[in-house]
Amino acid sequence: MAIVVGDKVPYFKALNSKGELFESSSIIGKQPLVLYFYPKDDTPGCTAQACNFRDNFSEFQSLGAVIIGVSSDDVRTHQRFQSKYDLPFDLLADPTQALRKLFGVPTNLFGLLPGRVTYIIDASGTVIGIHDSQLPSKHYTKSIELLKKVG
Repeated sequence: MAIVVGDKVPYFKALNSKGELFESSSIIGKQPLVLYFYPKDDTPGCTAQACNFRDNFSEFQSLGAVIIGVSSDDVRTHQRFQSKYDLPFDLLADPTQALRKLFGVPTNLFGLLPGRVTYIIDASGTVIGIHDSQLPSKHYTKSIELLKKVG
């Protein structure tokens, strides 16, 4: 069952791009989170999306929000991607797609392409917005608009 606006984010854990265990309880319920699922590291759309979040990172910081990206790529691929584009936020490895399943992230293009979905979560751990679009440029704008409204 997919997570919807108004749901509390369930506990999850995954390895980050440093190979360290990330546990959602380190952020959820403490500060806002923008959790974005994307198809694949170092592809044109995913790179544009990550760089858009990077280029506007200070705006998210000013609102107290954390950004985390999730794809099925492994830790080593995430390390290269993060280093190549100087991404100042965590990327979580989800090779078994357990996090995608937990959140109910749909696939697109007849099930061939992993979905591109951003969850905007408030400081209490409640989903306040979901942006489901293959257009990478809209994820930043939708996230920041919503965070400013509730901030």
